[in-house]
Amino acid sequence: HKLRALSAGARDFIAKPFDLIEVQTRIRNMIEMRLLYRRLQDHNATLERTVEARTAALRASEARFRAFARLSADWFWEQDAQGQLTEGSGPMPELLGMHAPPAAGAASVATPWDAQQCAVILEHIEARRPFIDLRCRRVDPRGQVQHLQLSGEPTFDETSRYLGFRGVGSDVTERMRSEAAVWRGAGEQMG
Repeated sequence: HKLRALSAGARDFIAKPFDLIEVQTRIRNMIEMRLLYRRLQDHNATLERTVEARTAALRASEARFRAFARLSADWFWEQDAQGQLTEGSGPMPELLGMHAPPAAGAASVATPWDAQQCAVILEHIEARRPFIDLRCRRVDPRGQVQHLQLSGEPTFDETSRYLGFRGVGSDVTERMRSEAAVWRGAGEQMG
């Protein structure tokens, strides 16, 4: 009988003859347990709403961050602790020479970077030092000089373990050409 009653949902038994103090104590315990169960359910529901709200806020924050990154730079990039590119937007694959191979019969065009300028950037990355607006020059696949401006910072987890580097970049070729033209014009006026 007890096994069938437990299978049907019974929580407790009171043996006959009843002891009034035992009955009152068991009833009080069952009511208290029910109230605690309800409180736990309410607390879990509150936690779920909090998690949903914070997840939505985090998604909105991430969307704002990505929008600001797009507004402030032409692309963003992230690399892991081993230096492998893990995230990138915009022209990153082409800039790193990861574009598709040239068509059959076409000359293979390298995308050489100014070694000295790149060494400065790599020194910062290897030393895990942030850098702002470092410029690097390269020759693009069309043979044109291209000027890029890069900023980056190391990333760490909560235990200060190095995770990699992330940053943004912009093509500042037109700005550099404009500045050069202004300087040439100023030099001609002085000379």
